[in-house]
Amino acid sequence: MSRATRKLLLPGTMVALIVAAILLAPVLPLDDVRAMDVPNRFAGPSGAHWLGQDEFGRDVLSRLIWGGRASLFIAVGSALAAAVIGTTLGLLGGFFRGLTEIFTVRAAEIILCLPPLLLALLVVTILGAGTWPLILALTILYTPNYARVAYSATLQIRALDFVTAQRAMGTHPLRILVRTILPNVLPPLLVQMSLVVASAMVIESGLSFLGLGVVPPTPSWGLMIRGARGAMDVAPMLLVWPSLALAGTILSFNLLCDRLQAVLDPRSVTAGGALWLRGRSGRRDAPSVPGTKDATTETGTAPLLEVDGLSIRLDNPAAELDLVREASFAVRPGETLALVGESGSGKTISGLSMVGLLPDALSVGGGAAIYRRRDGSAVDLATLSEDEFRALRSAEISMVFQDAAAALNPVTRIGEQVAEAIRAHGGTGKGSDLDARVVDLLRRVGIPEPERRTRAYPHELSGGQRQRAMIAVAIANNPRLLIADEPTTALDPTIQAQILQLFRDLKDQTPEMGLIFVTHDLAVVAEIADRVSVMYAGEVVEEGPVAEIFERPRHPYTAALIASVPEGGAERLTAIPGTVPQPRDMPPGCRFAPRCANARPECEKRPPPSEYPTPERRTRCIRWQEVT
Repeated sequence: MSRATRKLLLPGTMVALIVAAILLAPVLPLDDVRAMDVPNRFAGPSGAHWLGQDEFGRDVLSRLIWGGRASLFIAVGSALAAAVIGTTLGLLGGFFRGLTEIFTVRAAEIILCLPPLLLALLVVTILGAGTWPLILALTILYTPNYARVAYSATLQIRALDFVTAQRAMGTHPLRILVRTILPNVLPPLLVQMSLVVASAMVIESGLSFLGLGVVPPTPSWGLMIRGARGAMDVAPMLLVWPSLALAGTILSFNLLCDRLQAVLDPRSVTAGGALWLRGRSGRRDAPSVPGTKDATTETGTAPLLEVDGLSIRLDNPAAELDLVREASFAVRPGETLALVGESGSGKTISGLSMVGLLPDALSVGGGAAIYRRRDGSAVDLATLSEDEFRALRSAEISMVFQDAAAALNPVTRIGEQVAEAIRAHGGTGKGSDLDARVVDLLRRVGIPEPERRTRAYPHELSGGQRQRAMIAVAIANNPRLLIADEPTTALDPTIQAQILQLFRDLKDQTPEMGLIFVTHDLAVVAEIADRVSVMYAGEVVEEGPVAEIFERPRHPYTAALIASVPEGGAERLTAIPGTVPQPRDMPPGCRFAPRCANARPECEKRPPPSEYPTPERRTRCIRWQEVT
């Protein structure tokens, strides 16, 4: 039993005893709650009446237990009803946004403008006092609370990479909501549940105290407090018992939900995962990985991917902005191309455009990206629809994201996430074959004890192991083009070296695979890349073989980047003056001109054309001969 599970024992036992006593009230040897013994009114505790008798001579213990049935039924019933309705509204509004958000979350928030007690009084006044009108009133009252919590959590989760991956694989939106997003937003909903139950019990007791809740002779704790108010001088304990029952029940439920939050969240459990997920480890039949063909259709050194004049645009109603302008680069089979540049230069969105995963506000504004498939046919990635991209992702083109912690679903086991990538592209096979394939993939990327790690959650792996698991998902279907978006940025130097070695091993094992490696680390470029494309402010300013560019850069920005790398014998660091211009304030000419020591007036007039110092080199600088 894990530590988190042991913490459930005390609140779980308390709630279990309260619920058991209330549910077993009909079979317990209790006095009739309606039987009055007026001559013995206000009698103290005795063998026949353990907690004494009330103002009408009725047994206090019997009314306390039976009163709990009404109070708890109303509180829990309204909390559950509000949870189902509010969570559904929040999930739909947060995931689909737009008009769906207006008709779900925003419409529900109108209720928040009304004071809670006055709203409950209004509903009860219209429908009359009683149990069911009170449940309806409290359900209406608390639905917006659940909707807002679910909506806020959904907005955070839907932007993460593992949800994007689900959508990219064509998973039905309702399945994404139920299987992926709901488990991740469940912990805050449980906290909300405890708050709602407590608040509902207080409001029910208050309305019953005012005579607008539970109708006599049905007992409730609010009615008992109301009756004891007039007898405080004679029998003060009549007020103590229902108050203790109300406070104790609220405290027990709050404590239970607080502990349950830790148990149900697999990110805080390291022994076997969350309780509600432990029964989902059974294997199921699933298709095996489809076979892949050798790249025998390639002729010569024809590019695997050839990007020509690619522009990526921000769709802004006020003004359209090109975040990437006329970028051109190519990668051949078996070649590693590095995309290098400062943050904000357009490296990542260029990679995302190759797999059709640009954010909603961005779109391809021009140019072409010709990719040659396994069968030898060519397709323009810049013109594909979502369905067409879905057929290429993972099977032909795959991507390793920068943050593995955000790219992996925190409530799904590693093995299941790898298997999901395999199943997304069809085929036939048995569950055991799929399991063996998953284990083989984890072993291939260097994860120790892969049989055991298939059952681990992402939080149970180290940063380097999470990145390896992300790579296993990316190569699950043997893609011909792999795009790695700064996969070593958040890792320490030792783990960085291991991940780089892993990429080299993958290239050796699949020599026909092309690799686009997005990075800002020139040391990584020198170690892993064959060719390099240097990007600045959304433009490719220089491209060529790594050795040649490092030996003799032909663009001032490339030269400045190389000079800014610290060296052991340097007395001081060399910095590039100024900052990268904002998309709205791009210079009309060369975008690097405001920071360039070699700039001349003509550099600021018009964008420089592409120059070719050698057939393998390209630069966007009119003074490239003077750079080095």
